[in-house]
Amino acid sequence: MKRRKFIKLSGSFSILTTVGLSFGCNPTKNEAFEKELKRRSVLAFKRFTEIWDFNDFWKRGNTFDACLVFVEALSQKWPDDPEVKVMQVKVVEMLKKNLEFFNSFDPGGLWADDFGWWGLMALNARKHLLRMGEDGLAERYYNLAVNLCWEYKKNTAYDYSNNALPVSHGCRNGDANGQSKGVKNTVTNVLLFLLSTRIYKLTLQENIGDNDKYLEMAYRQWVWFDQWFELKEYEYLKKLSSSAGLIQERPMAEFEGSGYQEKIHPPWSPGWVWSGDQGMLVAALSDMLTFKNQLVESELVKNVTPSFSIDAFEIRLRYLIKFIGNGVRLALTDATDNVLREAPCLSSFGPIHGNDYLAGRGILMRYFGGYNERVLLNSGFDEVFFATAEAIWQTRDKQINQFQPEFTAKANDAIYIKRFRSLWGLADDVYTWDIAHMKEQNKFGVCQSIGLDALGAAIKSLN
Repeated sequence: MKRRKFIKLSGSFSILTTVGLSFGCNPTKNEAFEKELKRRSVLAFKRFTEIWDFNDFWKRGNTFDACLVFVEALSQKWPDDPEVKVMQVKVVEMLKKNLEFFNSFDPGGLWADDFGWWGLMALNARKHLLRMGEDGLAERYYNLAVNLCWEYKKNTAYDYSNNALPVSHGCRNGDANGQSKGVKNTVTNVLLFLLSTRIYKLTLQENIGDNDKYLEMAYRQWVWFDQWFELKEYEYLKKLSSSAGLIQERPMAEFEGSGYQEKIHPPWSPGWVWSGDQGMLVAALSDMLTFKNQLVESELVKNVTPSFSIDAFEIRLRYLIKFIGNGVRLALTDATDNVLREAPCLSSFGPIHGNDYLAGRGILMRYFGGYNERVLLNSGFDEVFFATAEAIWQTRDKQINQFQPEFTAKANDAIYIKRFRSLWGLADDVYTWDIAHMKEQNKFGVCQSIGLDALGAAIKSLN
């Protein structure tokens, strides 16, 4: 039997840690650490299989994407492990049921961002299914991602008009039937951006033709974001220091004639910033670097930005990735415990939309944990992934291995909020998620997915 002891983490809270598995060790060279990490992953996945089948469209798409990325990380690290192989087979069974779930909905009543979540998940589902020899099911998921999700966002949510002020175009978060235009917030725009870059990357890798439209939409979304970032007076990309900042929940420009004054859908508050947006935007910018040469040859780029310079483009992308990464490291983690936190905005935590924004920390880790993103960020996030995964594990319901919405100590949170306020200029004294009205199984599924995202990012950091 292994000896156990309590280890005090930077004056915060005591956790029960197996000797040799503390943060003081080098995880990448510690066989016992890796063995324990896999053990925890197996138990976390088992719990996910017990609660994943819930009825909430966007949350189901997002949580299963977390599962797919997590299982992919396990498969890369331990490709021949029997327990991992069992997971892979189980995921195929779950994906069959997920497709039935998707087809049970009338797409017209869903919101634009819903299709972004499902489209991204469907691309990862296809990858897993092809590995498992399920070519037919893989093709159905490809059609879901490209011909349903991407097409819906492009046709019903993208603003093709040229008269929006101060920045034209962008993506609205309305319903697919077009009865509600919705607000051009960050999440729906970054989902269209990232879904377009991911589809285009796949078409390049597999030599799939008729793919210029994905490159075009990716570039259009890049231009929308970059034009907003250049308008520093609106602080859409808000500076924390000369080298760090975060993107806010939506662009706002309150002047006569502006099309960016919407303060509902969902209700908005000044300074609102969401962790998930940071992760997806960095991933989309990272993708753009992988096909920069195709942009040089694109007629669209020549028409939209005649003075396009590939060198300036690459410098700009790399700068923004580092700038946002530094912002996350500075403002969304804390030196007392190194755990990733949500920005203390009541808009995220509150009773109206807390059950949606709860998932953000997981989404951030899912994308910051990607290989290309980790190389480009180069900001010491591995230790954040390990610390966050540890905190989530130690605060779980140990009887059933269910992860919780809160996994940090309130004393540390108070220090964190004070520091965030000094950096950002404002913050709410909010410590817990107001999700009392969230269906229990939905809550369990989302919380478990955050843990899968943290474990997956920690596993990828070992490679």
